[in-house]
Amino acid sequence: MQKQVINISLIIGVEIILLITISACHTTKMADTNEQITTKDTTAVSKKATVDTLHRKTLIHRNTPIQSQSKQLNYLDYYNIAFNELENMLKDNQPLDFKRAVFITENAYFGDSLSYKKFNKSIDSLVRITNLWMNSNKLKEYSFPDSISVKRNGAIFTLMKDTIYWKEGIFHTPFQYDFEDFLGEKEWSSQFVTKLLLSGSGNCHSLPYLYKILADELQTEAYLSLAPNHIYIKHRSIKWGWYNTELTSGEFPTDAWVKASGYITLDAIRNGIYMDTLGQKESVALCVYDLAKGYLTQTKNYQDSFVLKCCDLVLNYDPQNINAIILKAETLKRQYNVFKSNNEISKAQQTYTQMQQLYVKGLEMGYREMPLTMYLEWLSSINLQKDKYVNSELNRTFNNR
Repeated sequence: MQKQVINISLIIGVEIILLITISACHTTKMADTNEQITTKDTTAVSKKATVDTLHRKTLIHRNTPIQSQSKQLNYLDYYNIAFNELENMLKDNQPLDFKRAVFITENAYFGDSLSYKKFNKSIDSLVRITNLWMNSNKLKEYSFPDSISVKRNGAIFTLMKDTIYWKEGIFHTPFQYDFEDFLGEKEWSSQFVTKLLLSGSGNCHSLPYLYKILADELQTEAYLSLAPNHIYIKHRSIKWGWYNTELTSGEFPTDAWVKASGYITLDAIRNGIYMDTLGQKESVALCVYDLAKGYLTQTKNYQDSFVLKCCDLVLNYDPQNINAIILKAETLKRQYNVFKSNNEISKAQQTYTQMQQLYVKGLEMGYREMPLTMYLEWLSSINLQKDKYVNSELNRTFNNR
């Protein structure tokens, strides 16, 4: 997107961290027309000083015992409360709301101690910044009827990956990739949108989730799409057709890059388990899968019905959700081992049959497990081989490159 001559200034920089090169961000000054404009070098400002207090206000959970006024609640109580609301969305008993679905999923993990009011306030602040940026920038060289949608998506991308100045001393800094715990292995909440809003860093789970929330708020289309161990964004425009937005690197990779992982088979594409778009119901169903994973992280309980209940709900509304298929199979495998060790032969045989059917189904659909080292190599390849994997026209349009 081209800069506005009067009140926009750009600074471009590059930062390389570990295996993955995070693309540098344009620095945009957006201000009132009467305000004096000065250019600042972001490299001279400490990370702490650049935290945008407008939208990164405290969403920290109160890590206190899970309880209520009437009785002490346990983890399952809170997860069931979240499950029931997600189920009502999927059954059309209440409006589908991806933002709400993400919040209640994360709130269950923290025992209903997060503030939805603060969460909404943070999102509203980001929407406001996005609108301010759109009002100060014009979409150049795009005259198709869907230009408003393209401009909105471009503005969200700018918010996610660029530094935006608009009033003296107040600016928004780009969201960064969290290399410390990008898979949530040390702390599951590292993958949460609430953590992203608070810290300014996220991963391939929270970054696309936040992008979609903002797109929904701005009433523009953005679709979550799955790859092995990964989530990214897909769009469709009249000019470019379907195109991809990768928020870990701030690039617009081609489908060739997504396939370059080596773990996306033709069957996986044909069966829609990878590289397909998730509609609103499928996106909310993905939150149900997240709910099950959060529950397992906290309780390590494979034996009760909660995880299987979540997987069944996901698969009822998104039968191709490979994550739910594999999670259900792994849960049944653990149950089988328990039944076998307890000499409950009938239950063990029945569970084994269900487990085997799910694993076979996953393989037939094209699923292949991707090792972590291969995932990291694939993720870094988008920057190491930009000429091969990045859509240069989209980069010029949205990145001024």
